[in-house]
Amino acid sequence: MTALFSRPSTAAAPALLLTLFIHVGLAQAQTAATSGSTSTDAVRDALAKKEGDVDQAALLKATLTAADKQYSLIRKGALALTYDMGYAYIGSQVINAKFTDSTLTLFNIQNTRSHTLTNTISTDYGLMDNLTGNVTLPLVSKYSQSDSFSGITNGIGDLSMGVRWQPLELSRDMPSLTTSATFRLATGRSPFKTINGQGLGTGSGYNGLTLGANASKVMDPVAIFGSVSLTLGMAASHLNQTVGSATLVKMSPGPSLGFGMGFAYALSYKVSTTMSFQETISARSHLTMLDGTTNATATQTSGVLSFGLGVRASPKTTMNVSVGVGLSPDSPSFTLGFNMPLNL
Repeated sequence: MTALFSRPSTAAAPALLLTLFIHVGLAQAQTAATSGSTSTDAVRDALAKKEGDVDQAALLKATLTAADKQYSLIRKGALALTYDMGYAYIGSQVINAKFTDSTLTLFNIQNTRSHTLTNTISTDYGLMDNLTGNVTLPLVSKYSQSDSFSGITNGIGDLSMGVRWQPLELSRDMPSLTTSATFRLATGRSPFKTINGQGLGTGSGYNGLTLGANASKVMDPVAIFGSVSLTLGMAASHLNQTVGSATLVKMSPGPSLGFGMGFAYALSYKVSTTMSFQETISARSHLTMLDGTTNATATQTSGVLSFGLGVRASPKTTMNVSVGVGLSPDSPSFTLGFNMPLNL
């Protein structure tokens, strides 16, 4: 029987999958339900997880490589630039109700439609053959339609600095393992310092540390991969944001646990596909008011199923597009991602 597609050889599969890795823009949980008077768009947006989930494109790029290298990260002294564009749409409906002496005194339904476009420039530098440093700078544009604010906000997002370390050399029989540590600086506009009705935040509003581990295995013509990450956030204090009839003075984010899995399949020497799943569970965050009262948000669970396509335009350039579908109420309705290397 004649095959419709000729499969790549086992020796060439790792290099092929490296050049055809797919950018999977896995969006984060975008809605945090607060209790009492803290149920506002600013608080929900600020508590949305924006960093920490493992980037499956970086995972494939870092772990799948040619067979003549001892490690899959870029070599010592090498520099790599990458451009990412991500789009996320969130549609939500919030019901505000207040009871006084068993009588309903307040009831309204607030519809929110949020569009977020993020342009990111990432720089990787080989500190050692098995140790890579990374700096990421996002530029964020948000358009929101709600009862409290409708308009566009542009600005710098949260700057991230991190390292990736590969403890073991590549082996044909063992999966490739990479660990990572990323520190996020709250350089973007904090949602906890915005004025209601006068703009949106472009950052998370607090510093955070993410520790992650990634594993992948090439089985010609398929590469399977998995990841796990833990994000710890630092409390944002000295705030003075009016939330309803109260004033927010401190926000303590809860830890977040993320995990994902998926596979990449080489259809030919120039085209590949990817399917992956990412879930993030974020513990409760605590909001402290000026009068000393504390409110806790609900635990969030975000799940996204992503599909990607990569086309190799040249030996050094691969264009990658991905589409993600939210699987839970705390996830974006859908996401769209685009990725390409800049060092052509």
